[in-house]
Amino acid sequence: MPEKATVRERALQAILDAAVDGVVLIDHRGVIQAFNRSAERLFGYTATEVIGRNVGILMCDADRAHHDRHIARYLATGLPHIIGRGREVMAQRKGGTGFPIFLSVGVLPQRDRPQFLGFIRDLTPEREALAKQQELRERLIPVSRLALVGEIASGIAHEVNQPLAAITNYACQRLLGTSAPDIGEVRSALQEIGSQAARAAEIIRRLRRLARGPDMQREAVSVNAMVSELAELARSEGARYEVHYELDLGADLPPLNIDGGQVQQALLNLLWNAVHALMGSDATPRQVRVRTRLIPERHIEIDVCDNGPGIPAALAARLFEPFFTTKEHGTGLGLAMSRTIAEAHGGTLTYRANAPSGACFVMRLPAD
Repeated sequence: MPEKATVRERALQAILDAAVDGVVLIDHRGVIQAFNRSAERLFGYTATEVIGRNVGILMCDADRAHHDRHIARYLATGLPHIIGRGREVMAQRKGGTGFPIFLSVGVLPQRDRPQFLGFIRDLTPEREALAKQQELRERLIPVSRLALVGEIASGIAHEVNQPLAAITNYACQRLLGTSAPDIGEVRSALQEIGSQAARAAEIIRRLRRLARGPDMQREAVSVNAMVSELAELARSEGARYEVHYELDLGADLPPLNIDGGQVQQALLNLLWNAVHALMGSDATPRQVRVRTRLIPERHIEIDVCDNGPGIPAALAARLFEPFFTTKEHGTGLGLAMSRTIAEAHGGTLTYRANAPSGACFVMRLPAD
């Protein structure tokens, strides 16, 4: 009999060790009976260190206090509290470090002394990814707002400067061009015109400073890491419309000396434009491809291409004009903003048709 029991125990341990998730087997007292290899990696304990000890050593204080009560209640009533239901709890590694897990518990009935099997999935990577996405969104939001304000402000400045110049020249010519001008009246008018022109110019200068926002914060950035991060951020948006991402990342690319937040906002705008272009497309599969490569001009090229319906040739020339849009509810500022960011970094943003269908936007940034 002992030999058969040993065979069964080895078979059980082999099954547990094959599991990807951490698996912990405890008895009716909460004492650990089996501990698989994934659990060893998660918690930092060896099986020898924990078998025979209460499972509370794997829990944070808040859950440890409740666990024994849950078992006692189940044994007394047969009513499950967490058994058969997954839930998120805080676990504790060897050394006392807490980390989030998703815990599922099942029962192995054995007469009046059941055993409990816990399946443990580490939520740390998911939590870190969510935190990273949130941080990225928070970093991109003010950049987006500032860039949009910049496009509007620059447009206003351009439009206002021309009439100001025309008004000033016209007034001067009219006043000075009269046959018998009153010198005092001319002098007073010119002083007033000069004062108002200077005031308008100061407003424009302030508006331009507002549009530029804070000084650009340049740093060495890995373009492949930046693109991968953005693709991950946009993946949930793409999943809603069954859009698949393909990354074609060049090898051994030199770092870019850029303001990463600004360039990310520009590229994210291109990614979302591509996704939205595919929303009503019959393409199978709906696909967005992002490619990075080093071109001979010592620039890094980032292509964002989709296989959607593309853009009519008659509209292509106007794509980067502020306030021009082909979307029903678009502002017409996204592409203009993205090009502004590229040019502010000494680069370019251009459009070309994709083959056999779709659109490609190509950003080039100097590698040095």
